[in-house]
Amino acid sequence: MHSYLSIKQKKIRIGDISIAYLEKFADNPRKTIIFIHGFPFNKNMWIDQLAALPSDIHGLALDVRGHGRSTIGHGYFSIDVFAKDLIRFIEQLGLFKVVLCGISMGGYIALRVNELMPTLIEGLVLVSTNAQADNNAAKIKRFDTIQSVLKFGRRTFAIGFVKNVFSEESLKTKQDAVELIRSSIRRNDVRSICATLLALASRTDTSASLNGIPFQVLIIKGEEDKLMTMEQANQLKMNIPQAELMIMKQCGHLPNLESPEQFNQLLHRYLGHLD
Repeated sequence: MHSYLSIKQKKIRIGDISIAYLEKFADNPRKTIIFIHGFPFNKNMWIDQLAALPSDIHGLALDVRGHGRSTIGHGYFSIDVFAKDLIRFIEQLGLFKVVLCGISMGGYIALRVNELMPTLIEGLVLVSTNAQADNNAAKIKRFDTIQSVLKFGRRTFAIGFVKNVFSEESLKTKQDAVELIRSSIRRNDVRSICATLLALASRTDTSASLNGIPFQVLIIKGEEDKLMTMEQANQLKMNIPQAELMIMKQCGHLPNLESPEQFNQLLHRYLGHLD
């Protein structure tokens, strides 16, 4: 039974920004999980996951700085800045240990938090993501995207982006999910989109810290993901001592939206194993 009514919209002031987040309370929670969205989306991409959480799991989904309803602040973005925002968010809410579930850019942020403050984390779900920094070709592609966004605007960018992140099947059958993503891209400020593209291009490689992760990690990849390769997923699996890699069929880059029930089953099973 999904409980959408138990999800509350909230805001908290952290440093130079105001962070908007969704929270699903639990009485005497066994675990707290924080969902981190990808670029250039927002916290609403996790509503189905929050609503379906077991009753003893406390769930949060936040808007990363400059996305959704979180403010831009000083305007200088890096994965490092996003990770430090998240650490302060966790500390300010008085959370002791959390499970992080990050998709794409959210995964980069989660892996950087794991490097900066590993004691805060007791579980990791890495979706459509990897630990490697952009190579030169990928950096140049991001710089070209910035030029294109500045020249043609968000609408053109959103149309192209949506085609890249969904599987062929999802584009035909998951109109609500496609519209959610299209509208969340169009809601973002052009300046935020460009600043985040620079942040992605300049991110550090977190591969060296993978072999020190002491708990079980769940890696999820859509079989038809055009943005994350099988090789990148396998690199994560090989370098993390206790890692399980699950491939979701007929899914692209956003498996939690393309096949929410299957995604939630994998997530709940993992949360059960963490005990």
